Amino acid sequence: MQKRKGIRSLIPTGTIEQRKETIEEVPVESIVPSRFQPRQEVAGESLEELVESIKTHGILQPLVVRRRGHDMELIAGERRLHAAREAGLARVPVVVREASDQEMLELALVENLQREDINPLEAARAYWRLMNEFGLTQEQAAQRVGKSRSAVANSLRLLSLPEPIQESLRRGEIEEGHGKVLAGMENARLALRLWRRVVKRSLSVKATAEAAAKLTGRNVPRGTILGGPKSRALDPNLQDLQERLTQKLSARVRLKQRGQGGVVEIAYADGEELDRIFWEIVG
Repeated sequence: MQKRKGIRSLIPTGTIEQRKETIEEVPVESIVPSRFQPRQEVAGESLEELVESIKTHGILQPLVVRRRGHDMELIAGERRLHAAREAGLARVPVVVREASDQEMLELALVENLQREDINPLEAARAYWRLMNEFGLTQEQAAQRVGKSRSAVANSLRLLSLPEPIQESLRRGEIEEGHGKVLAGMENARLALRLWRRVVKRSLSVKATAEAAAKLTGRNVPRGTILGGPKSRALDPNLQDLQERLTQKLSARVRLKQRGQGGVVEIAYADGEELDRIFWEIVG
């Protein structure tokens, strides 16, 4: 049985010569975007600067691709590919490597996280895909991309935010810290109410946490803001299950241990959301 190389085999170390890899020149049209790229937007001032640089100096670092039929699927270098097309290049240099679908998603996520070139929601969705599509636990997903489990857990909680808040986070109106505080509020209507105040008054993350504590009548869990330990520890396996249920139902789910048993709480904002959750469960 062939041993799985893992994501580290795809991450460049040393020069092309040191790795004894061959650079090929291929038509730009033969490269298709990665289906596993977590970043949705690549435009901006930095992309324009890259376009000008490519027009002057060409592409200095080859793209990394894998073969897919007659085409090549991009593994790393999405910005360079976009910039090459903008610059009018007909052919680009590539290095061909073998990669599984899971390694494709992992490498794309690692590349963007290392460059901080991804918004919090895109990162959260990528973590969710690693868990949902490839059956990884939070701990395993965290290890694969070099993050702590609490960081992944807190990131995933952003996906349970009401859509208006997610869109606000996507546009950069609020920061990830704001999103984590709002995600820690069990009542969606209160979260929306506080979010409107945050945007209107440009509240800091600290001020948002204090306001959330007043609205809910309790302190916001420390792990919600800083990614540290939670005030009431939950078994890691149950914590993982809780996050999976939250993503599956698109609603805030809480598991509470009581001896050998426990209680499952599902929060909903109104009757319409309750109907949606009901049909999601019963099918």
